[in-house]
Amino acid sequence: MGTPEDDAAALKAEPSASATSTTTSTRVLRGASVLILLQIISRAITFIANQVLLRFLTAQLLGVSAQLEVYYLSVIFFARESLRVAIQRQDASSFSDASSDSKDKANKTHNNGAQAVVNLGYLAIGLGIPLSFFFGWLYLHSLSTSTLASAPNLVLSLYIYALAAVVELLSEPAFMVMQTRLQFSTRAAAESIATFLRCTITLGSAVYGARHGLSLGVLPFALGQLSYGTGLLLVYLHRGSGLALRENFSLLPRPITPSGQYLHPPTLKLTSSLLSQSVLKHLLTQGDTFLVSILSSPTSQGVYALANNYGGLIARLVFQPIEESSRSYFSRLLSSSSSSSSSDPKSNRPERTASESLLSLLKSYLLLSLVITSLAPVAAPLLLSLVAGKQWLTSGAGATLSLYAYYIPLLAINGITEAFVSSVATESEVHVQSAWMAGFSVIFASAGFLTLKVLNMGAEGLVWANAVNMACRILWCWGFITRWFRRKGVRLEVGEVMPSGLGVGAAVVAGSVVRGLDYLAVSGQTGGRGLKEVLVGLGKIAGVAVLFLGVLAFSERRFLVAAIQTIKGQRQG
Repeated sequence: MGTPEDDAAALKAEPSASATSTTTSTRVLRGASVLILLQIISRAITFIANQVLLRFLTAQLLGVSAQLEVYYLSVIFFARESLRVAIQRQDASSFSDASSDSKDKANKTHNNGAQAVVNLGYLAIGLGIPLSFFFGWLYLHSLSTSTLASAPNLVLSLYIYALAAVVELLSEPAFMVMQTRLQFSTRAAAESIATFLRCTITLGSAVYGARHGLSLGVLPFALGQLSYGTGLLLVYLHRGSGLALRENFSLLPRPITPSGQYLHPPTLKLTSSLLSQSVLKHLLTQGDTFLVSILSSPTSQGVYALANNYGGLIARLVFQPIEESSRSYFSRLLSSSSSSSSSDPKSNRPERTASESLLSLLKSYLLLSLVITSLAPVAAPLLLSLVAGKQWLTSGAGATLSLYAYYIPLLAINGITEAFVSSVATESEVHVQSAWMAGFSVIFASAGFLTLKVLNMGAEGLVWANAVNMACRILWCWGFITRWFRRKGVRLEVGEVMPSGLGVGAAVVAGSVVRGLDYLAVSGQTGGRGLKEVLVGLGKIAGVAVLFLGVLAFSERRFLVAAIQTIKGQRQG
């Protein structure tokens, strides 16, 4: 039994811990806001540039550029993803030198933690260089003679993409230490500048080639990607060097212990356990492109790439920044809870906070999903005819984009549930998840073969295969989440997540009305329409949307008011 002095100390410590949690939540919330704003600005610039580029591209060249992007993302993902997740899962105090005197421990922990993170960042560079050669060799040997003949400068573009991947990975040491310091403004500046450079170089080289009668093929995309990596590297080196001077660490590898140790063993161990999961996750994330490249023609690949680019716009603008910030938030909030269980209501306060945050996010996603699935399938082909040109509608991109609207909610829910799992899962649980992911990859491949080869559904079949795969992943993650909270003595109420009956009914009515107003948009027969007819159709959909959003806001007014009050409270805190 504690002494009165211990009780008094505990009472003093509790507000401090609460204040720390509130501060972290506020910084992560602001970070998410910065990242969302960044994504909106950068995607808007990219979107405008892409619309001009589409005038110079065929579906076949767009399909080849999508393959090169998968190559680039594969190198980047395998080189750094598991390291990033592992570093986020480590507490800063875990990097400290155990032999440090108590007087200097806090300062040494801070400096050693930064230096340990920097040193780990160089592992990404070391992995990226051989991976760029290996994946490049695989890609070159997978290309057909017809593809090489129809895509000018393809091999040169591949070499430039490889160089761009290595250049971007050179910024990883600085990026990792800035991320652990929650320096979201640095990331915003780096990605904004890099995105502007990529769009300028890509668009400029494409227009130059068109005006001078040069067949550049996918070379503008490669040059743009190289400029993107260069922009990131320059900004992170500039900001990172300033931080290194202020906090007395180096952006070059330095020992973190008196014995000359450079790397942090617990983080390395966690990285190795996450690596196998990262491989499966990437195969599942980019598996659609891998599958379509094997089972379909470059033209079909281009159609799917276009639909995926526009259909995934919301996911990249809103869902991805929230997913990244949520992973950081849950990792920090629950960093000491993964290996313990308790049914004492006083001892599971972080878990209750996490459950409330998770349920609020999921309900927000479901409400947004009602809007997307009721209006977007009809509006998508009309918007596509405006931004990409009517020639893309005749290729089947409109119908594929309409179907993709039903897939977006699955992307959103899977992102947030997997973010939570990656924040709290133990090493053994990560291995279990990897095994299940392997099983889901088999299901995905089987569904893809059925829809692409047997049913010959083209790009639309690939959307269906992805939906089956994503549903399996969501079900597994939700089962893990409910079991995890049950061990902590917290019960998840699914009813709190579901939209109200009035909201669901309004979504059904709105969807039926817009289909009745513009049936031709659903069937993809908008190719013969003029600009006036397209704008009138979009105006009708907008009118229905205003009424629908009003009913939805009324039906969910309590949830919306509570969410606004929570955000205001965190900002004031």
